[in-house]
Amino acid sequence: MKCPKCGHEEDKVVDSRPSQDGSAVRRRRECLRCKHRFTTYEYVEHRQVTVLKSDGRREPFNRSKIEQGIKLACNKLPVSSEQIKSMVDEIEAEISNRGRNEVSSQNVGEMVMSKLRNVDDIAYVRFASVYRKFQDTAEFLEEVKKLLE
Repeated sequence: MKCPKCGHEEDKVVDSRPSQDGSAVRRRRECLRCKHRFTTYEYVEHRQVTVLKSDGRREPFNRSKIEQGIKLACNKLPVSSEQIKSMVDEIEAEISNRGRNEVSSQNVGEMVMSKLRNVDDIAYVRFASVYRKFQDTAEFLEEVKKLLE
């Protein structure tokens, strides 16, 4: 770490403590040449996952898109914001734990439907109707039949 004052590359860590709810480490350092003290932060570097869309486009994974879709499906239903956050956290962790740099939007959609199915049937059907792009009531009824089985 270069000293911001003199540019010397050797320092010592004077103090180290967790920061930002444990997601970072704050370190106080002292330059061994000029004795200038400065602060650095250490973060976990997350792998950037790319989502492969059905039309062939690629875009960065966006947690808020999943959250927004789940919130729409759960609108006016007895699903708490904590449950929604938990579902999104689980989906994000599952994608991250796969260790791949790319995931298909189909896989993401199936993960969301799996989580919703365990939380609320109506939210599941709402999400499925948009995700699977039902063209008529027969497709909708078929999905409801699967849910009832």
